[in-house]
Amino acid sequence: MEKLSTQPYKGTRDFYPRDMKLRNWFFGVIRKALETAAFDEYNGPMLESLDLYIAKSGEEIANEQTYNFTDRGGRRLAVRPEMTPTVARLVAAKMGELNFPLKWFSIPNLYRYERPQRGRLREHWQVNVDIFGCDTFDADLEVISTAIMLLRAFGADSSMFKMHINNRRFFNDVIATIAGTDAEGSRKVSKVVDRKNKIPREAYVTEMKNLGLDDEKIEKIDSLYTMSVDQATSLCPDSVGSAELLQLFSALRECKLDKYCVFDFGIIRGLDYYTGTVFEMFDEAPENNRAMFGGGRYDNLVGLFVKNTNISGVGFGFGDVTLENFLVTHDLIPDIYAQSTKVLVTRFDDVPYAKYAATVDKLREAGIVSSVYVGTKKFGKQIDYAVKENYTHVVILGATEVVQGTVKIKDLATHEEKTIEYYELANFFKKRK
Repeated sequence: MEKLSTQPYKGTRDFYPRDMKLRNWFFGVIRKALETAAFDEYNGPMLESLDLYIAKSGEEIANEQTYNFTDRGGRRLAVRPEMTPTVARLVAAKMGELNFPLKWFSIPNLYRYERPQRGRLREHWQVNVDIFGCDTFDADLEVISTAIMLLRAFGADSSMFKMHINNRRFFNDVIATIAGTDAEGSRKVSKVVDRKNKIPREAYVTEMKNLGLDDEKIEKIDSLYTMSVDQATSLCPDSVGSAELLQLFSALRECKLDKYCVFDFGIIRGLDYYTGTVFEMFDEAPENNRAMFGGGRYDNLVGLFVKNTNISGVGFGFGDVTLENFLVTHDLIPDIYAQSTKVLVTRFDDVPYAKYAATVDKLREAGIVSSVYVGTKKFGKQIDYAVKENYTHVVILGATEVVQGTVKIKDLATHEEKTIEYYELANFFKKRK
């Protein structure tokens, strides 16, 4: 039989204990920050009906970008590629019981069938933050300030990242004014603008002209990319989106968050369900100058499940891969592997195992990270093991020590040994925690 590969499936990762320590650390920072901001955590199933993603994104995208299958009962299912449809379903299912506005977050495991590249894998974990049931700009402000807060929680400052903000209502109104298009025409232009930094300039111009825009109209749209929010909104002062942008940026200035934010007419967020404020967080480092994550306001997703219902939502999501790239780029990962007190109780053949089990039980009861050596290796090999596994101390308890009621403690950093009374063991380490 041919040997099986030891490599994980393409686009997925193995997490060895050292990798898990890093991942648990930054998820811990995120959870603490979000809970401090009064967001509540939720989750949902890994499997959802494929129809959920078809309704949101269309059949072609849903089929091409999901891992999907038909189960034994003939139901079409998909491994969840994103969390937004799931949270919309959860809200719709218990609308009458929930207390709005909702402030929810989750950190789900997601799968998307796409080409792996820097910052994007087929399997990843994604932090999702949403507010439901608030129609006014203050929910947009709260979500944007929360995104900024999360990066600041890792020690990032305004020189490291910028939030680029636009408004879909404003965008549609401006395009309609410049190009004389209807809503569908504006939507088609938005698709080109959304890709402008990913395609050559010639292709961008060609696609714009194919939509009926001449050089003068393209030039007017191009000029918007370098305008301030005040300059841009003056072109379409009667737009609801203009008012929303001005109100939002005024509040950002009042909250002293404007140094983290810029207006950017080129921010569209390609998904059609966005209806108002949209934003993307960019890494400012030249070597990693890219959008890390984004989000915005969506006012109609819950309506996929309940007719004549319009519960507004605004939120964002970002993956663990892009977060790790950002933290590494800016050297924001502390020495999380530096071990506090960690004790290995070594073993000798002439001492009953029960004695060692009782010893480590006392240490654990005192809150000391500790373990009995598992195995039959000689004392020297046990010390080697302790060093490689980052133990700080070893406890030496042989037959002589048992008779004398004492125990030896070896500090693996200084190599010093100390003999103390056995009953003082837990207190000895508690003083060093």
